[in-house]
Amino acid sequence: MDRQMILSRGSEMGVRGLQGFVGSTCPHVCTAVNFKELAEQHRSQHPGCTPTVVVDAMCCLRYWYTPESWVCGGQWREYFAALRDFVQAFTTVGIKLVFFFDGMVEQGKRAVWVRRRLKNNREIARIFHYIKSHREQPGRNMFFIPSGLAIFTRFALKTLGQETLCSLQEADYEVATYGLQNNCLGILGEDTDYLIYDTCPYFSISELCLDSLDTVMLCRERLCESLELSLADLPVLACLLGNDTVPEGMFESFRFQCLSSYTSMKENADKRGNVILAVADHIAKVLRLHQGEKKLEEMLPLGQNKALFYKGVASYLLPGQTSPWIFQKPKGVTTLGKQIVSMSTDPEFEPESLVCTHPESKEETPLCTHPETEQEDPMNMEPEMKQQVTMVSDTEILKVARAQHVQAESYLVYGVMSSGEIECSNTLEDALDQALPSQAFVYRPMRQRVYSLLLGAGGDGASSGPVIREWFVHSGNPLRHPDLVRPLPMHVPGGTPSLKVLWLSQEPGVEARRMDTLLACLDLSASREELQAVESPFQALCCLLTYLFVQVDTLCLEDLHAFIAQALCLQGKSAGQLMDLQLEHVDSRAVQLGSLLVRGLSMLVLVNSACGFPWSNSDFMPWNVFDGKLFHEKYLQSEKGCPAEVLVEQNRSRLTRFHDLKSIVCKACMREDRRIVSRQHWRPHHPGRWEKPGSSSHRTNSGHSRSGRGQHWRAQGPGSRQREPDRWRRHSPSSG
Repeated sequence: MDRQMILSRGSEMGVRGLQGFVGSTCPHVCTAVNFKELAEQHRSQHPGCTPTVVVDAMCCLRYWYTPESWVCGGQWREYFAALRDFVQAFTTVGIKLVFFFDGMVEQGKRAVWVRRRLKNNREIARIFHYIKSHREQPGRNMFFIPSGLAIFTRFALKTLGQETLCSLQEADYEVATYGLQNNCLGILGEDTDYLIYDTCPYFSISELCLDSLDTVMLCRERLCESLELSLADLPVLACLLGNDTVPEGMFESFRFQCLSSYTSMKENADKRGNVILAVADHIAKVLRLHQGEKKLEEMLPLGQNKALFYKGVASYLLPGQTSPWIFQKPKGVTTLGKQIVSMSTDPEFEPESLVCTHPESKEETPLCTHPETEQEDPMNMEPEMKQQVTMVSDTEILKVARAQHVQAESYLVYGVMSSGEIECSNTLEDALDQALPSQAFVYRPMRQRVYSLLLGAGGDGASSGPVIREWFVHSGNPLRHPDLVRPLPMHVPGGTPSLKVLWLSQEPGVEARRMDTLLACLDLSASREELQAVESPFQALCCLLTYLFVQVDTLCLEDLHAFIAQALCLQGKSAGQLMDLQLEHVDSRAVQLGSLLVRGLSMLVLVNSACGFPWSNSDFMPWNVFDGKLFHEKYLQSEKGCPAEVLVEQNRSRLTRFHDLKSIVCKACMREDRRIVSRQHWRPHHPGRWEKPGSSSHRTNSGHSRSGRGQHWRAQGPGSRQREPDRWRRHSPSSG
């Protein structure tokens, strides 16, 4: 087995260059192990203790997604079956799994997040170029995980009865802490930071054979032996090489100096490998000579990056751990989720002692104010402490939001209420196709009404009031700054209920109030009776389709037919049947529509949790209402003009439901002055784009003030406010 090739797959997470180094220069760090045997050993050593593996889920997504098709929006039933098999393989041998997902992007790591998103944009552009050139899905070498995979994996695992947690900071710290404090069998992931943390053993997901439960353990003790370092030296090595806290380029000249004076070059190591050996040699033979006598900044060229370097080293200290390299007076406290690190507010602090502690009390401290580090320039990271006021001061409600976040029951709600900052990663969208708006804009009015609900603001649509910082990836957005977005007014029949009523009340009639509020977030109150009469799981889908078709003018009747037909036909199909489905070709527009709908389903998670869960989560999970290949097949059939009987596969009861659901959506859209017409009634605007005369791709909620055509969606600017508070629009070049 070529360990170097396997360990080098994908974009590197953790310490720069360490993954390839371990695979090529120090292969003995990798030890073949078997989980069944490890579990038996653990039980004999710890009687009565269930062997537990803590899983860094974000590292595992690309390995869990095994379906052949990935561009059409996701093969969700196949994926759910794959997750079920994964869980079953471990539970069969008596191993408990605990899954962690990233819940927040820390300010200090925002630059890394942005860099990865921009890299993903370039990958997506290549994917669409390939699809349009070859009319087929690219090979697995261009694989990109389907939109929404992370959020829906949480719910899939919870449906499978698994303990699933969402972090309050970067997940790797909480994974390492959980593994250490709960005497876990090990950590399963793909992130070299787990070689640096002093925690339980680290196992590779990329090497896992599910049938046999064989994998590779990456042993940090053996790494230390190879580098002649101690475990306490590894955080210093990691920061000098570069990681998600300390940019790789920051100490490039220092690493070059180490390499120049290094005399023990290894032939089996490439240049990067010898750099790692040289830096480790410098730590072992130079820095350690003066450990305890000199400060690190006297031995290393830290300069203005001193605070960032210490922060990076401290980020590897788990609760109760200390570092012989860091000494500091406890002048201030920075709180990072569950971690508390003593930090000085003085940029010229004297490092004397540093201990990382962990609050054990289950009582939550008031969240209306807390110290937070300002977003810093990556090249000048002296921390400036300030008192950050949370968006909501009601500690009882914040407690509920926090608990739902940690238990992976909600989506984005806690971020809005605590920091007022949220993000959404890349979506399979064609930057060259101006006919379809980005999902970031399509679902923004929905989010803005949720902001109004969560923050109790936006009732008058005024320019004052709270601002939410949205880091949403879309074409033309360089992500230098977040979009600043204000709440939009809510119009709930009978008035907007408080969050205490929606979340905590058990009074009669509160379920109806929750449903009314949800429909108001989608601006569908006028169609309440018809939509509520639709049975599960089609009610949520009809609400989403109505919202989507009101928002986007370039969606036509054929698109609606495909969305409804695939949902109806999906109910009778197994994962195996869907796997065998073959497509004539792949259409780039259908690829975008699939991702657009799945992103909409993820927005329903936000709306449903904000409104107190009027719907069951199963009502809008994609494996119940959407399949990428099945939608693609129905889209191609609908484009050819196939009748409804063909779309629903000659099933009479499905045909009746098809016409019922189509009628409900079309009538609800008509109430918003949106008439869904066949593409045959449109005129060609340019190749690949069809448009009704006088229309634009994005629809305002009442159908007025439609804008010109062809301008980039970014034209509205970050967080710009439209004249009418619940509308946004593109501006034509002529209108500015």
